[in-house]
Amino acid sequence: MDPTTEKLIKSYINKADNKLSVAKKLYNSKDYEDSVSRAYYAVFHASQALLLTEGQKAETHKGVVTLFGLLFVKTGKFSKELGKYLSNLKDDRESGDYELFSFIDEETSKAALEEAEKFLKEVKTYLQKTGISVA
Repeated sequence: MDPTTEKLIKSYINKADNKLSVAKKLYNSKDYEDSVSRAYYAVFHASQALLLTEGQKAETHKGVVTLFGLLFVKTGKFSKELGKYLSNLKDDRESGDYELFSFIDEETSKAALEEAEKFLKEVKTYLQKTGISVA
């Protein structure tokens, strides 16, 4: 892998880590909608890092979900469960960001954090196995 791509991958993972950290702070301050939004963006940026390992880049959020499914779930590199995390977090983020009366509550936010943590952990493990060192 060329050094520029590897640097981009690491930058996406750093951004994902930051978004997850912010999501936890928002959860602790009972800002559940924004916590879910940041949890989604942690997963979104981690997914973008993965796409780069396959020489791919998506232009839209839906494109990231679709390509993740095609390149990583259908191929067996990641579980269907992780694909659902990405898709469900996207839907929850949209509800929290755009709906006047969203369904996002403490329980939904806590689940989003757990899913984002698991997703990010598995992405980092995968990247390590492919020779990309991420902390």
